[in-house]
Amino acid sequence: MNIKNIKNIGSTDRAIRFILGIALIAAGVILQITVGRLWWLALIGLVPIFTASIRTCPLYLPFRISTHRS
Repeated sequence: MNIKNIKNIGSTDRAIRFILGIALIAAGVILQITVGRLWWLALIGLVPIFTASIRTCPLYLPFRISTHRS
């Protein structure tokens, strides 16, 4: 099994990850400006965007979870 070819994120899961990632980045930027010291939220927001873009979630692999339809 080649890990580069594994797709385990479906369309709905992918859309949710993009929206969540954008929301976390926006929250991190807005809160950094207003409150300060919350820039790390923006960094966390990059994770769901990255996993959505490659359509693979490493946390799904050991549990053999897949929302992707073959």
